[in-house]
Amino acid sequence: MRDTTTAPAEEMRIDAPHRELLDQVLDKWSLSVLNELCERPCRFNELRRAVPKVTQKSLTATLRRLERNGIIERHVVATRPIAVEYRITRLGKTLRAPVDALLEWADTYLPQIEHARKAFDAGIE
Repeated sequence: MRDTTTAPAEEMRIDAPHRELLDQVLDKWSLSVLNELCERPCRFNELRRAVPKVTQKSLTATLRRLERNGIIERHVVATRPIAVEYRITRLGKTLRAPVDALLEWADTYLPQIEHARKAFDAGIE
């Protein structure tokens, strides 16, 4: 383990490309969509039902961002009428461990964070 009392702390850098990617992949709707697509491929309306508060416009934008970043893919299903199914890609599956780590962190520290929020809010009033 590194001695942090004498060694300088490693700089945490979040450059513009990183910030943009994290904003696009970890926003509220993306996480909900990815949660569904990790279970199985879904059609657009299945995703709308699974994420009931998302608007059609927001869901469309979210799917396009995730597809553009290589996290999901569109697959045209040869049916009548033609349908589109969304699937998580191999790259998208690699997000599972970091997202799970963030959720575990939130579960662990949420009581402390809620306490800090209450103390902060009480100081404002």
